[in-house]
Amino acid sequence: MTVRTIGSEQHLSFVRTLPSASFLQTPAWGAVKREWRHESLGWFDADDTLVGVGLVLYRQLPKVKRYLAYLPEGPLIDWAADDIGDWLDPLAEHLRSSGAFGIRIGCPMVVRRWHAPTIKAAIADERIARLSQALPDETNHDATRLRNRLRDLGWRPPNEDEGFAAGQPRFVFQLPLAGKTPDELLAGMNQLWRRNIKKAAKAGVTVSRGTVADLPAFHRIYVETAERDGFTPRPLDYFEQMFATLLAEDDDRIRLYLAHHEGDLVAATTWVRVGGHAWYTYGASTTAKRDVRGSNATQWRMITDALAAKATVYDLRGITEGLESDDPHLGLIQFKVGTGGEAVEYVGEWDLPLNPLIYAAFDIYMRRRG
Repeated sequence: MTVRTIGSEQHLSFVRTLPSASFLQTPAWGAVKREWRHESLGWFDADDTLVGVGLVLYRQLPKVKRYLAYLPEGPLIDWAADDIGDWLDPLAEHLRSSGAFGIRIGCPMVVRRWHAPTIKAAIADERIARLSQALPDETNHDATRLRNRLRDLGWRPPNEDEGFAAGQPRFVFQLPLAGKTPDELLAGMNQLWRRNIKKAAKAGVTVSRGTVADLPAFHRIYVETAERDGFTPRPLDYFEQMFATLLAEDDDRIRLYLAHHEGDLVAATTWVRVGGHAWYTYGASTTAKRDVRGSNATQWRMITDALAAKATVYDLRGITEGLESDDPHLGLIQFKVGTGGEAVEYVGEWDLPLNPLIYAAFDIYMRRRG
């Protein structure tokens, strides 16, 4: 197996052959992340056939031409291979020659799944403080073998308190869509979700597809949401760049949804799809008129549109593990569990420090910067 730079068209053509892939591994995502240098990589077998691809983002160390190489939720390779070293060793060799002092990958192999009833029971059980303490409904033993091999090869999972740990979540919440009808999906939701969706419709909330011209309106209530919920919002030009770049790659890669009530914008969300996987990526809502349930209305529209687009999974993205009643993120888990979906744990992010000294210095820099 060899690894070398490939063009974005070859990269995208390979992605299109897959049933699904993370949008963070599409060529266009490299152009969205303007603060990183990016490169498309291809894995070639002994017959020089392209068998895997990856998007690498390079973050430069200040004042030194050495880089952290980051493959978010990737690369797109055979993670169930007999020896993952056959795939990762040539990657490390290529990135070392490109000036990388460390590598971070994001393995998309599923480790465990917890269905909605299991999560609800765990939340109600005072003995269970974290999701990983609850008995899963499904376990993938190949993931254990993969983790052991990664350790043998010198890779390690990042510590949760590391400065660069703000990567991609290991636990996410997903709603399986395959083989379902809209009525079946609605019936699978809890009573509160069904009631809120009906309440929004009865109140006259309308959800429509927006365009790039509507991004300033989305951003206005997104900033309001950030102030209310205590996070730092991204600037408007980030979203404008994201939409321009992703839509240039695929005219249905990203969508904007707007919920209005009596002419007022009350909620807005963004939706991304690659093959059979659709994601809810950003959400915003106004403090005023929260009782008309615009957020539930936009979610329901995105779910049914994902189903219409033949997606098999609707992904509500990251959750934290904490299930205790005083956990500040418990409400987010409960909101997502109400859809009737499942919590999914991935093998997730792993690091290979090619130069441990420089990697440690970079970690300190990122922590101070954060």
